[in-house]
Amino acid sequence: MTESSVPRVLWKPDDAAVESSNIVAFARWAAEHKGVRAFGEGGTSPAFDYDALWRWSVTDTDGFWESIWEYYGVRSETPYEKVLADDSMPGARWFPGATLNYAQHLFEGADDDRIALRHATELRELGEWTWGELRARTAAIAGGLRRLGVGPGDRVAAYLPNLPETVAAFLATASLGAVWSSCSPDFGVRSVIDRFAQIEPKVLLAVDGYRYGGKDFDRRPVLEELRAELPTVEHTVVLDYLEPGAGAPQGTLPWRDLEESGAGAGLEFTPVPFDHPLWVLYSSGTTGLPKAIVQGHGGILLEQLKNLHLHLDAREDDRVLWFTTTGWMMWNFLVSVLLTPASVVLYDGSPAAPDLGGLWDLAAEAGVTVFGTSAGFLSSCMKEGVEPRRGRDLSALRAIGSTGSPLSPEAFSWVYEQFGDGLWLFSTSGGTDVCSCLVGGVPTLPVYEGEIQARSLGMAVAAWDPEGRELTGEVGELVVTRPAPSMPVFFWGDEGGERLRDSYFSMYPGIWRHGDWIEITDRGTAIIYGRSDSTINRGGVRMGTSEIYRAVLALEEIVDALVVDVPQGDGSSRIELFTVLREGAELDGALVKEIAKRVRTDCSPRHVPDRVRAVTAVPRTLSGKILEVPVKRILMGEAPEKVASRDSLANPEALDSFAALKD
Repeated sequence: MTESSVPRVLWKPDDAAVESSNIVAFARWAAEHKGVRAFGEGGTSPAFDYDALWRWSVTDTDGFWESIWEYYGVRSETPYEKVLADDSMPGARWFPGATLNYAQHLFEGADDDRIALRHATELRELGEWTWGELRARTAAIAGGLRRLGVGPGDRVAAYLPNLPETVAAFLATASLGAVWSSCSPDFGVRSVIDRFAQIEPKVLLAVDGYRYGGKDFDRRPVLEELRAELPTVEHTVVLDYLEPGAGAPQGTLPWRDLEESGAGAGLEFTPVPFDHPLWVLYSSGTTGLPKAIVQGHGGILLEQLKNLHLHLDAREDDRVLWFTTTGWMMWNFLVSVLLTPASVVLYDGSPAAPDLGGLWDLAAEAGVTVFGTSAGFLSSCMKEGVEPRRGRDLSALRAIGSTGSPLSPEAFSWVYEQFGDGLWLFSTSGGTDVCSCLVGGVPTLPVYEGEIQARSLGMAVAAWDPEGRELTGEVGELVVTRPAPSMPVFFWGDEGGERLRDSYFSMYPGIWRHGDWIEITDRGTAIIYGRSDSTINRGGVRMGTSEIYRAVLALEEIVDALVVDVPQGDGSSRIELFTVLREGAELDGALVKEIAKRVRTDCSPRHVPDRVRAVTAVPRTLSGKILEVPVKRILMGEAPEKVASRDSLANPEALDSFAALKD
């Protein structure tokens, strides 16, 4: 790479900021206790060498993760036998013999009088919960769940908004050793059932409705369908959020009664093995049901202690907001901020209500110091001419985080035009699969326009070509060559592990292939070029194309379909739906509206296609697989002969026709 092609440096921390960072404090400890060489001559903070620390973290895997355990004082009821008993991927075994509880560590040492949560929704004004209230409400819910027969290993499914009650319910579930799983209430019935039915929940926690974009959505009819389709549910508890005091539907338990039945109980924690399931997250593939990803108490605890202290650099005075729904792993990430001295700011509602200034208003009102959002939101603010600091006091804001999709160089520049060079902008990429970042922010490194600062500690990330050769300065498959504790323990219902292996290890046996295109520059920064698979992430809700097909193909007029999410030059993306119509059918306005209605109801409002077009055929491989990624690449400007081998196609002429459709 030539000097002229190096992007602009938009931000660089000063020496004082580097010296005071959590990561430098950890590196000094590691140098003293583990002999790690991460400093230059004299050992001063300006000479801190992040790359050296990262290389140690991915070569001495045992030493690094044991250091995280020791540095943050992780307690185990029983001693572990070894850090990494088996380093196979899949199948790595971490800290065998250890017994602990994620929720116990989260509450450890918390001052009851300090603020834990600040929260606001479209229905509620900004409010606060202290650690004392969070502890009491968590204990009450745990006591109520215990009375309902919930114990270690039982699944508690939540169809709840991003509220403090939801946080308390999760922590209560975790304290019991039960398994948490959540979906946002804007998910359609079929999408929820496809997820929750796999894990056979014992208890369903649900909401009567919610407000989004100024509109109220009654979910009680949906709740009845869920109860009918989830036969393992023994108890349904309903939070009267949309209509407080309206009471719970017949056959369900009011949330108030759940808490009252456990009121006054002390908060107790059930120690569980290191890899005991903490929660189930869902990441959709292109075919079949969403993958039910199980992550363990210990793995998530260590990963989030590392990520939130060392990469987010969370401190006692920080107030961390990340716009998310309960159906996205960023909600789990946000709750885990409570493992640090920082407090959390929750928001439920539309990020554009009443307009794109709404979230910035909340940031000002709540005194947010770390503002987390999506690349799409920042790009929308840029396009709509939003000026976040006009009329708002955002002086507390020290950092903006972006995730969900690649942040364009133009959006990087816009942030610094709006906030100046005193603010740290960190872009991240990782995913549900590890519930964390593979590449992301480092508070001691410069920010280059359009680039992610570095590979995360403990994540042995590389770009590989199809033959498994490592690339630098070139785009390749994002791989992880060493195990990490937050990788899935297993997929629920995948007894033989076949689906897990097929998801991550089929291309490079024994090596994690993540499904992103990545470039690692010679400076150690990273550039993500989008998914190399076909999951669509829109507004914090990940949806597999198979779920959209299920909705669209339910319409009699449509016999086949292909959907892709095409990146745009401004950093946003556009969902393009191509339909093959039944003979005699016409893609008129009425049918387009019906498609939108079906996707909105069965999947989510965020995944309604931006454009619908008719084609004569959907291109498929000889085995019948739809060629989503090749079509996406054609729509981005590549030639058909470059994206797929014609010999592998059942109908190559169908692929050729998309070249004429690109904008």
